[in-house]
Amino acid sequence: MISIGEYRDIVSELLDELPPEFFRELSGGVTVSEALVIPDYARGDDLYTLGQYQVSPGIRQITMFKGSFDRVYPQADAAEARRLLRGILRHEFRHHLEYLGGVHNSSSLEAEDEREKQAYLSQHPN
Repeated sequence: MISIGEYRDIVSELLDELPPEFFRELSGGVTVSEALVIPDYARGDDLYTLGQYQVSPGIRQITMFKGSFDRVYPQADAAEARRLLRGILRHEFRHHLEYLGGVHNSSSLEAEDEREKQAYLSQHPN
């Protein structure tokens, strides 16, 4: 398991890979939280939020959740964490860019995430 300092450093290095345009209107930036986050629709201890794009009045922000990452990938070393975090971070930036572009159709990441949520719920009925 990587330390919180290593996690922050990796996220920072991965942000440096992205073009400046990706950060347009991302007023809250990218933050790291040590929280372990379970979605409210989870049926058990089997689903975690690794990153989240949040939009609220006057702020757009990406939060990366180290506690959730540690739960899902407890054996990840720095190299593996970098690979995994790159995917998580780019997923969240895609949400941001699609939001800015007004993309809200069946091919959007928002729609894809909703389909995955519904598939999860159908496999885990109340």
